[in-house]
Amino acid sequence: MRGVKKYDLPEKICVVCNRPFTWRKKWEKVWSEVKYCSDRCRNSKTPTKY
Repeated sequence: MRGVKKYDLPEKICVVCNRPFTWRKKWEKVWSEVKYCSDRCRNSKTPTKY
């Protein structure tokens, strides 16, 4: 077996929707700078109130 199990991946909380999201291969080099879980959140940039 190769790779890392999904439960071992680092997680962050999206600053817009406050939902957890996990590390993705495409974010490997910029993980410390990632703030948003999706393009939709990145484009809205306004925190939602629950």
